[in-house]
Amino acid sequence: MFSSRKRLKGRNSHSNCYYSVTLCCENRVPIFANYLYAVDAAKAIYYLEDKVETICFVLMPDHLHWIFQLRPQQNLSAVIKLYKSMVTMSIRKRKGRKVVVWQSNFYDHQIRDENDLIHQARYVVANPLRARLVKHVGDYPFWNCIWL
Repeated sequence: MFSSRKRLKGRNSHSNCYYSVTLCCENRVPIFANYLYAVDAAKAIYYLEDKVETICFVLMPDHLHWIFQLRPQQNLSAVIKLYKSMVTMSIRKRKGRKVVVWQSNFYDHQIRDENDLIHQARYVVANPLRARLVKHVGDYPFWNCIWL
């Protein structure tokens, strides 16, 4: 995948645009290697369907790749902040103590056209294969794509 850059302060997101985002765990700790934490993080994606239309995602042990279209009147940074908060609160509840889950920033790429969208989705879905976590995409439990 091409190199993403951090969302610049003052840079605006646009409703109805497609975005590919990557959220990393603090210090790249593989917190989602814990099955229950991963379930909580995956479920949180679906809770935000009123804010975004998810195209695909893959939740890796230490990061999330997520492609979605922002719904009208939504803001990219606000959606990501809400998602991170939901997942953090869920994990804190399970652990019974305060825990830092996420790095403070995230990486994003505004998708330019249909070819870019397809390229990004292929990259996301194949992530567990490249990491050698599974031999077949379908064997990985924490991913989804509307086209498959």
